[in-house]
Amino acid sequence: MTALWIAHVNVTDPEAYGEYARLAGPAIAAHGGVFLARGARYVQLEGKERARNVVARFPSLEDAVACYHSAEYQAALDHARGAAERDLVIVEENPA
Repeated sequence: MTALWIAHVNVTDPEAYGEYARLAGPAIAAHGGVFLARGARYVQLEGKERARNVVARFPSLEDAVACYHSAEYQAALDHARGAAERDLVIVEENPA
């Protein structure tokens, strides 16, 4: 079953976060992740607003978790730490 990686982000250091994004994209793709939305228009209806919202689909919840824990993604994440306020959740999709 596929899974969605959903991140809500406020970038506080655009230069460092840009390096994160440059490295994170290939790490996500290497684990089968495909971006569905990145920084597109949005409407905040409830909860804490974050200026950037990202959704990627992975082949499975396990693939998404493996991506997060991979050396490549962790190297990218080193650039995001201190450069953004982030919330990240991985949600398994329901079959249609």
